[in-house]
Amino acid sequence: MQGLKAFGNGIYAVDSGYTGPDVAAIHLIEEGGRAALVDTGNNDSLRHVLEALAATGLSAGAVDYVLLTHIHLDHAGGAGAFMQAFPNAKLVVHPRGARHMAEPSKLFAGVSAVYGPERARELYGELIPVPAERIIEAGDGYELDLAGRTIRVFDTPGHARHHVCYFDTRSRSFFTGDTFGLSYRSLDVEGRPSIFPTTTPVQFEPEAMHASIRRMEAEQPVAMYLTHYAQVTDVPRLAADLHRLIDAHVAIAERHAAAEGRKALIEADLWTLLGAEATRNGWTVPEAEWRRILALDVELNAQGLEVWLDGRGV
Repeated sequence: MQGLKAFGNGIYAVDSGYTGPDVAAIHLIEEGGRAALVDTGNNDSLRHVLEALAATGLSAGAVDYVLLTHIHLDHAGGAGAFMQAFPNAKLVVHPRGARHMAEPSKLFAGVSAVYGPERARELYGELIPVPAERIIEAGDGYELDLAGRTIRVFDTPGHARHHVCYFDTRSRSFFTGDTFGLSYRSLDVEGRPSIFPTTTPVQFEPEAMHASIRRMEAEQPVAMYLTHYAQVTDVPRLAADLHRLIDAHVAIAERHAAAEGRKALIEADLWTLLGAEATRNGWTVPEAEWRRILALDVELNAQGLEVWLDGRGV
């Protein structure tokens, strides 16, 4: 089916369809006829997942876990709908995020403050509460058993304080949500990916992000599975690029900390930074196209850097 890609070791990426193709992946892990899903996209993403399950010979009843990396709604907006569709599943989430899955009104209010209420409703629709008894609060070191396959939880702040990554011991790979950045396949050059961090509001913490990336590097993973978007390998190179670019984002924010109209100035410098990355990595797509692909991320990164500056009392 379109939008389903197999990577071996029972791992698949399902295109969630969120805001367009190849933007947000939902990962399917299959073991012994049982399944786990990593992140959910929005409510509309459910139909793509049901098609993917059917294509891989799995039923809705085979889903044991819905694993949320964090509760930003491009990752968790469909959680309630997924839990209704998968009667045997438990929802796994950082302890800081659990209450918002059971009662999502404040979560929707928060995203409305970023996007505006009308756009938030258009993107996510109605958020469906998840019964508290179906939620597992998974802190650092928690282990999940998927038909004998161990998935270990890593607490990975930096993008958000309620962020976890999931380490699959079978494939020796991480499912990284947003902690290991963004890497869009349309920007690959002869299969070589580029990567950049996401400082999306409201809890960007650069030192914590560096530490989380270093902690994942220490496991010497074979691959990283990013929500935005799917599998990347060559982890040491990409991790080094992320560390460099996190520092570059911080430097841009600090340069304009006291300036009037600083958000526009930060955005302009982020575009300059991305232009340098386009040259460095040899992107072959036209500049107008990569600007279109990255426009929302640049806007949100600028917002996140402003919130970070404000949190420092600047």
